[in-house]
Amino acid sequence: MKQPERLSVLKTYKLFVGGKFPRSESGRVYEVTDAKGRWLANAPLASRKDARDAVVAARKAFGGWSGATAYNRGQILYRVAEMLEGRRKQFVHEVADGEGLSKAKATAQVDAAIDRWVWYAGWSDKTAQIAGSANPVAGPYFNLSSPEPTGVVVLLAPQESSLLGLVSVIAPAIVTGNTAVVVAAERAPLPALSLAEVLATSDLPGGVVNILSGRTAEIAAPLAAHQDVNAIDLAGAEPELAVELEKAAAENLKRVLRPQAVDWAADPGTGRLLAFLETKTVWHPMGV
Repeated sequence: MKQPERLSVLKTYKLFVGGKFPRSESGRVYEVTDAKGRWLANAPLASRKDARDAVVAARKAFGGWSGATAYNRGQILYRVAEMLEGRRKQFVHEVADGEGLSKAKATAQVDAAIDRWVWYAGWSDKTAQIAGSANPVAGPYFNLSSPEPTGVVVLLAPQESSLLGLVSVIAPAIVTGNTAVVVAAERAPLPALSLAEVLATSDLPGGVVNILSGRTAEIAAPLAAHQDVNAIDLAGAEPELAVELEKAAAENLKRVLRPQAVDWAADPGTGRLLAFLETKTVWHPMGV
C-alpha cells in the first residue's frame, strides 16, 4: 500500500526582542518571495510598538553588556561564529533564495559572513589599543583617553546583502559594548531572523541584539526619533528616507552613520568598529 505523501512542517519566523521570540504586536505578516517571485515564508511585520519594545530591551541590556570584559565579549562573539558554522547549509539556502544567487555564490557569501564575525570577535580586546591614548600634558598628571560604547544603536541592515552585510553592521556595533536594534533587509529578512535563533543560543545576553522585520521606512521612523536611542546606522535606507531619518535623529543629537556605497566583500577596515564609540578622558596626578 502506498504511503500518503508527508506534509512538510513550515517554519514560523518571529521577531527577536529581549532574548525572546514574539510575534509582531500588530499580528501582521508579509510574504517573502525569492528572486523569481515564488513564496518562501511569511515574515513578521513589525509595528511601532515592537520598535519601542526593542529599544527598552536594548537599554536594559546595555549596562551588563558594556560592563562585561572585552575578553568575555570576544568569547561570546566567537561562540556565535561557531554556531553559524554549524548552520551553514541553512544560511546558504536562505541567502541563495533571497538574493537570487547560485549555490556557489551563496556559499561564498555565508563563508565570508562567518569569517567576518570571527574577525570582529578578535577586535574585542584590541579596540582600546587603536582608539585610546596617553596624552602629553604640561603638568604632573597622567592624561588618558579610552573608548566607551555609545549606548543603544539602531542598525538598518543593508538591503542588497542579507547576511554578509548584516553581520558587517551588527558585529562591530556590539563587540565594543553597544546594544543594538536591527531592522532586517525588507526584501530578504530570513537570514536575519535565522541569525536571531543563533544569537539566542550562543550565550549572548537577551536584549544585546534585537531583530525586527517588516517595512524599513515604517520601523525606522520611530526608531530615528526615539529619545532613548543614541546612534543610528543608515546602511539600509534609501537616499530620500535617509535624509528624513537624519533630521529625526538630530532631535537628541544621535550619532548618524550615513549610507554610502559599500563592497561588503572587501576588507571592512575599522570604520564601523569606531563609529559608535565615545572617548572618555581622565586626569590623574602623578605620585611623587
